[in-house]
Amino acid sequence: MSGGLLVAGTTSDAGKSVVTAGICRWLVRQGVKVAPFKGQNMSLNSFVTREGAEIGRAQAMQAQACRVEPTALMNPVLLKPGGERSSQVVLLGKPVGELSARGYHGGRQQQLLGTVLDCLAELRGTYDAVICEGAGSPAEINLRRTDIVNMGIARGARLPVLVVGDIDRGGVFASFFGTVALLSPEDQDLVAGFLVNKFRGDVSLLEPGLDMLHGLTGRHTYGVLPYRHGLGIDEEDGMGVPPRERSRAWGRVSLRGTVRESNVAPPVGEDVLRVAVCAIPLMSNFTDVDALAAEPGVVVRFVDRPEELADADLVVVPGTRGTVRALEWLRERGLADALVRRAAEGRPVLGICGGFQVLGEHIEDDVESGAGEVAGLGVLPVRVRFAREKTLTRPVGEALGERVEGYEIHHGIAEVTGGAPFLDGCRVGETWGTHWHGSLESDGFRRAFLREVAAAAGRRFTPAPDTSFAALREEQLDRLGDLIEQHADTDALWRLIESGAPQGLPFIPPGAPA
Repeated sequence: MSGGLLVAGTTSDAGKSVVTAGICRWLVRQGVKVAPFKGQNMSLNSFVTREGAEIGRAQAMQAQACRVEPTALMNPVLLKPGGERSSQVVLLGKPVGELSARGYHGGRQQQLLGTVLDCLAELRGTYDAVICEGAGSPAEINLRRTDIVNMGIARGARLPVLVVGDIDRGGVFASFFGTVALLSPEDQDLVAGFLVNKFRGDVSLLEPGLDMLHGLTGRHTYGVLPYRHGLGIDEEDGMGVPPRERSRAWGRVSLRGTVRESNVAPPVGEDVLRVAVCAIPLMSNFTDVDALAAEPGVVVRFVDRPEELADADLVVVPGTRGTVRALEWLRERGLADALVRRAAEGRPVLGICGGFQVLGEHIEDDVESGAGEVAGLGVLPVRVRFAREKTLTRPVGEALGERVEGYEIHHGIAEVTGGAPFLDGCRVGETWGTHWHGSLESDGFRRAFLREVAAAAGRRFTPAPDTSFAALREEQLDRLGDLIEQHADTDALWRLIESGAPQGLPFIPPGAPA
């Protein structure tokens, strides 16, 4: 078998990442050697591969669904927003510069199509099948000329296309029909059919509509996936927060991750532990707190007001692509003063990456923001200088008597001048700071850390002795594979991956504008 598939969507957040991961897990359970691929990703949630390349976390999780190591080939172009109008361009795992949206779509993107197709071809030469994820919608007609992630790669690699629609939002039939009808005849030839996502209720009530859709488009519906809570993976973005928090946080925050929608288990001890995460601008790798929320009795919420820190047993200041802007935001909203007071009172605070940097004494940034010298919050004895070369590593160490693994993604170089050592950062009292993302996924360390937090907060909280975050992730990926196996037409899907789009698919007018 040497096949492939592009999973496109009628909209952003239609479920492309989840469906791709589910198909990958279903295939690997059939004995297929499979890999994920996304030509271009826009995300502040990224991951570092073993060779030191930065890729989107969604592709890293999809690689886990395939039971293979993630590589830069699986996400050759990553865009990391630095504000409303510009992004850092990461090519084959390494940053190559900042570009405005106009500059990128005005020519640079199209130049990368050859690189993207070469990476896809290399994967297809190594694996039995490659399951590709699109971005947004393939019918974004203003961007089609420079597209390298949807129909651009489908045409370049002759991939069949499966269009996913979120029926929970409503209008899925119009979205399916309109998506196809706004594509050129050449693009339409590759759109094999549809997959309905997040359906609630009796499928028999939907079937007349599916029959009519087939009559209108000549295309098969490959399955109707039921709505299931807690089926998210490490996402590239998300809109699952209240509008107030979303707008003020700049970055897209997802509360739909693997553990945050799961049933909350009761605490093992007498108390719960409350964790408040500051929803800072351009928040990156907010998936760090998923491991905390996986613990029975730990309640995680995102906050943007100082009074919301009052009853928190732990405050997390997460990573960000805009350290100086995040610092300004914390000061503007009164959160900076609240954090300084917490630290002085010996109440637990954890800063991760950019959050670690803002807790320091001094920041010198001529790279990310161009702001020059800026005073930090001064609660940790750390001075940060931003370097043009990005640190991308997978460190391993020990803290609180436990082995810890993590990954680093940052331009800021920290000079630690005091405090107790903590994961290449430092600790002063009950304030911790580190550049290591993912450290809380190390089960023994997470439990030891939560015991320290509970003691400092005066809570009779006891971490569960048997929570395995890695096992929870595997269970989640198996649930996604089950969803495809039980609710998709897997025989037809297999033929599509192996043989490509059916011949003679009808053209749906009007097609793409000239």
